[in-house]
Amino acid sequence: MDLNHLLDALLPSWTSAAMLLAFFVYLAIVGSLLPGKLVPGVTLSDGTRLHYRCNGLLSLLLFVLLLGVGAWMGLVSPTAIADRGLELLSTTFIFSFLATLALYVVGCKSRDRSSSLKPRVSGNLIHDWWFGIQLNPQFMGIDLKFFFVRAGMMGWLLINLSVLAKCIQEGNLNRSMVLYQLFCALYIIDYFIYEEFMTSTWDIIAERLGFMLVFGDLVWIPFTFSIQGWWLLSNKVELTTAALIANCLSFVIGYRVFRGANKQKHVFKKNPKAPIWGMPPKVVGGKLLASGYWGIARHCNYLGDLLLALSFSLPCGISSLVPYFYPIYLLILLIWRERRDDARCAEKYKEVWEEYCKLVPWRILPYVY
Repeated sequence: MDLNHLLDALLPSWTSAAMLLAFFVYLAIVGSLLPGKLVPGVTLSDGTRLHYRCNGLLSLLLFVLLLGVGAWMGLVSPTAIADRGLELLSTTFIFSFLATLALYVVGCKSRDRSSSLKPRVSGNLIHDWWFGIQLNPQFMGIDLKFFFVRAGMMGWLLINLSVLAKCIQEGNLNRSMVLYQLFCALYIIDYFIYEEFMTSTWDIIAERLGFMLVFGDLVWIPFTFSIQGWWLLSNKVELTTAALIANCLSFVIGYRVFRGANKQKHVFKKNPKAPIWGMPPKVVGGKLLASGYWGIARHCNYLGDLLLALSFSLPCGISSLVPYFYPIYLLILLIWRERRDDARCAEKYKEVWEEYCKLVPWRILPYVY
C-alpha cells in the first residue's frame, strides 16, 4: 500500500463513526440491563466503595450471537471491521482525544469532594489531560473506566473475528491463523469469566482516567494486540509440529502463571486468611502477600502475561519482527510499570515494603533483580 492509499484508508468516515457509536450504545444498554454479579470495589480513602456489574461475558456472547445472526440474514458483513480497519483506528483515536478533553473540562469544573470525583489538578494541562484528574468519572451512571476497558477487550475479539472471516472469504485459512485466533479468544473469554478481578487492579483502584488509559483501552488494546491477525492475513505461515507444541506450551504455562497469580492476589484482598496452594498465606506486615506466586517473584503475573503475549505471536513464525510488536512492547511496558509500582509501594508501605523486598527480591522473573 503506497502512502496516498494509506492516507485515504486512514480517513475516518461517517460509517466508521456510526459503527463505533453503535458498539458503545450496545455496551451501555446491555451493561445496565443484563444480569451479572455485583462486585464491590476496593474501599477508597473517604470510606466509599464503587460497585461493578460484571456481565461482560454475557454481553460479549450476546453481541457475537447478534452479529452472527445479522451476517446470516445479510444485514451486516462479517468482514466489515477488517474492511475498514484503518479508518476505524483513526475514528477511535479521534474519539479518545475528544473524550479525554471533555473529561478534563468536566473534571476541572467539578466541585465534588469524594475520592472518586475530586479533581486533582497539577496546573500542567498536558500532564492533567494525559493522566486524568478524576479517579472514577461517570456518564449517565456508567463508570467510564470500567466501561472503556470492557470495550477495548471486546473490540480486540471483534477485530480478530472479522479478520478470521476475511481469511476464510479469501480461502487462506491455515493452522497458524487458527492457533492465533484460538489463543486470543481463550484469553479474552477468560478475562470476562474473571472480570471481577479487574476491580482490584492498579488501573481501576489508583489510576485517574485520562488520555493514557482511554487511548490504551480503546485504541492500543484492540488495534495493536491484533497485529498478528492482520499480518497472517497477508502472510502464509506453515508451522512445524515442534513449533506448534512449543506454542501451546507457551500459552498453557503463561496462562497458569498469569491467571494463578492474579487470582491469588484477588482472593487475598477479599479474604486475607484464605489458603494459598493449600497452606496458610505468608503475609508481611499484615498487608503484603508473600505466598504462592507472590512469594516467587514480585509481579510474577507479568511473567505469565509476557508468555501469553509470546504465544499470540509464535504462530506467525520468525520471518519478521512485525508480529512480535505486542510482546516486545509489553516487555518494555511491564518493566516500566513494575518500577512505577515499586516506587509507589515503597512510598505507601515504607518499612513493610522493604521487608517484603528482602523476602521476595526477584522482579517479575525469579533470579532477576
